[in-house]
Amino acid sequence: MTTLTDRPNTALLVVDVQQGVVTGAHQRDAVVGNIKALVDRARTAGVPVVWVAHSDDEMPQGSDDWQYVPELVRQESEPLVHKSYGDSFEGTDLEDVLAGAGVGRLVVAGAESDACIRSTIHGGFTRGYDVTLVGDAHTAGDKTVWGAPPVDQVIAHTNLYWRFQAAPGRTAGVVPTEDVTFTG
Repeated sequence: MTTLTDRPNTALLVVDVQQGVVTGAHQRDAVVGNIKALVDRARTAGVPVVWVAHSDDEMPQGSDDWQYVPELVRQESEPLVHKSYGDSFEGTDLEDVLAGAGVGRLVVAGAESDACIRSTIHGGFTRGYDVTLVGDAHTAGDKTVWGAPPVDQVIAHTNLYWRFQAAPGRTAGVVPTEDVTFTG
């Protein structure tokens, strides 16, 4: 039901599952395992997998921390979007990549729940995409020292509020990995 009426396709968007982002993240291995399962299912279904990689002064492009975790291997034919802001759409070619593939629906997984995931799901939604967040396929590092809630509560809250997002002509939702479908 996307407002992008000429884009009937779905893409899996894998955001920032990089070594410097997810090392020590909450339930890292389980989340990465769920993302791997999603990638495998998307590939089998012929659904585009779009990878997003963050870089900044603390995690320069090409560094060890910048690399995706070894369990997730991008195929050469799969787009890699380079970003330096939280929202994967800001200052990137993500919109062009998705438009070129006729994508109007996003299935989103990755890190970090309280930063780049939140920014990206909102960014996609406000740009007219239907956005499904995979509730057990996103994670974050512990930020309690800065006053944030524990990570399990951050993830639960992100899943809760995204489940109830609404806007004209668009859908939002949260599903577990096992219930993800790559059709409408």
